Formats: sequence, structure tokens, C-alpha cells
Amino acid sequence: MTDTSTPPAVQPASGDLDGAKLVYILYFISFVVGITGIAGLIVAYLKRGSASAVAASHYTWQIRTFWIGLLYSVLGLISMFILIGWLILVATVVWFLVRSIKGFLAAGEGRAIENVDTWMW
Repeated sequence: MTDTSTPPAVQPASGDLDGAKLVYILYFISFVVGITGIAGLIVAYLKRGSASAVAASHYTWQIRTFWIGLLYSVLGLISMFILIGWLILVATVVWFLVRSIKGFLAAGEGRAIENVDTWMW
């Protein structure tokens, strides 16, 4: 008797993206407790070197999200005296959330980030 069942779909290792998901969660929490964003950045730097290609794309995305977000935030703070700073800060929050949500959803599906070098989303 032969087995005619189809093999299960190949899934990424269950723990492969757990670190990346942790960093996304720390980034989300950073809107309430700011220091968790720095903790997430440290985790991303520590795990990127030994990660698979899929996970490494998430860590690179997260690291770039942190530093670009910090740059936009500083520009917003500097330009607050001419009132455009508030718009820059609001846009930065939206940008940061979109990138974090996009990355978290991709990590949940086991997909790599397609264009990690973009400054947008």
C-alpha cells in the first residue's frame, strides 16, 4: 500500500523569526516606554550576525527603521520652532508604525523583507 498524501508545506523553523518578532514588539512598546526601542536595536544588532537570510533581512530593516526614525525625529525637534516640526514628528510616527507593522506581518508569515534598503515602506 502506497502513501498518496501530499507532504506538508515547508515552513521556516519556528524559532527562526522569534527574535525579529521580539524586536518589533519592543518597537511597538517604545511608544509608551521609550527605552524599549533601544533594547530592540541592541537585540537586532546582536542577532543579525548569526541569523538566517530571512531573519537577517528583518534585523537590517529594524536597525534602519530605528536610525532613520531617529534622524527624522531630530529634524522634527529642530524645526519645531518654525511649526513644521510637528508635522515631521507626526509623519515620523506614522512612518515608524507602518514599517514596524509591515515587518511584523512579514515575520508572522515567515517572509523576508523584500527591499531592506528603502527609506520608505
